[in-house]
Amino acid sequence: MSSTFKNAILFDPSLRINVKGSIVTEGGKILEVLKDKNADSGKVFDLQGQHLMAGFVDLHVHFREPGQEHKETIGTGTRAAAAGGFTTVCCMPNTNPVNDSSFVTQYIMEKVHQQGVVRVHPIGAVSKNLEGNAMAGIHGMIQAGCVALSDDGKCVMNAYLVRKTLEYLKSYGIPLIEHCEDEHLVGRGVMNEGLVSSQIGLRGIPHAAEDVIVSRDISLSEHTGGPLHLAHLSSKGAVESIAHAKARGLKVTGEVTPHHLLLTDESLRTYDTSFKMAPPLRTEADRKALVAALQSGVIDCIATDHAPHSEEDKDVEFECAANGIVGLETAFSTCYKLVERGELTFERLVESLTTSPARIFKFNDRGQLKAGMLADFAVVDLKREWKVDSSKFFSKSRNTPFNGWDLKSQVTQTIVGGEEIFNIEKGICL
Repeated sequence: MSSTFKNAILFDPSLRINVKGSIVTEGGKILEVLKDKNADSGKVFDLQGQHLMAGFVDLHVHFREPGQEHKETIGTGTRAAAAGGFTTVCCMPNTNPVNDSSFVTQYIMEKVHQQGVVRVHPIGAVSKNLEGNAMAGIHGMIQAGCVALSDDGKCVMNAYLVRKTLEYLKSYGIPLIEHCEDEHLVGRGVMNEGLVSSQIGLRGIPHAAEDVIVSRDISLSEHTGGPLHLAHLSSKGAVESIAHAKARGLKVTGEVTPHHLLLTDESLRTYDTSFKMAPPLRTEADRKALVAALQSGVIDCIATDHAPHSEEDKDVEFECAANGIVGLETAFSTCYKLVERGELTFERLVESLTTSPARIFKFNDRGQLKAGMLADFAVVDLKREWKVDSSKFFSKSRNTPFNGWDLKSQVTQTIVGGEEIFNIEKGICL
């Protein structure tokens, strides 16, 4: 059955589309992109002048299933994704058991088939049980559906293992995703090392903990020719290393989270564990460097690092609290603040959530508004004002530093395969 999405502002910066029009879908794919005209075939959705763009792609989420379903499930996680306009997400392997074999990957894929409302692609572990020693069952995981490998949550400290993994992945054409924190430099640190940590008496984590791993892995990527993707970047030094790598034409890409683009270590003066994450929030100079790198393309995309935790994990002393925040349902609107401030263009914001991440993982059938692509869309009302209320999240967890923020712009509908799965007015997420 065909569907038509009319009276929309079609927006795709990669194709230089910014025009009123409509899109006709059929069989889950885009049939026609009609500029400056409307159509009425099949089931009709009148978007009343809202922006219609390709569905957002998140390369970095944690859905906790199997093993920690009290924090999140694939069902609740994908509904949170849909509420944020994300139609494709990639879930990290630090589950229990760890996704380090084809058996766990197959279990996740079956759960996606049963519960998922958006497209989910698993990421397999680099090492068995995330222990950083022996290589996991890479071939089997890739055959079962894994689109990348990572020990995220932990850095792969064994440089030889990083080298061998990059060499192995080169033949598959999929990236190693690195959590860039030298565990010896992190030590018992819980926040950025600097003026604020000294003043409030919390152990600090130096920039060097990230910078040395970024430099090491870029060198290994250059040596092997294997594709490297650097997760949740936080430091100015890391940005400079990536810029040099790209200038040399290396297969290196990077992501940044909304919280690292918007927040700094000044937020930790209240000892609020909602602001505790790994890598930590850093200085205003680092934040500005990250935003500038995203705008210029040195950093390729935005990824949420959606990390659900229970109240018991967060409502404890700062040193004991778990790292991470939920981010799927607030990502677009919080980052739109950067557009309002003039720090980031609207075109680059949309590109960093659509075309850029799709390109990194070679999702060649999504991320753009053109015929033949999957009919996955996010509909956004840029004038809609709202207040973040974590009690209303579709996610099981509430750990967000943005609770109570007043935001302008909101995802109002999400479409997957031409079918509406989220509608904010109807209060539904199918």
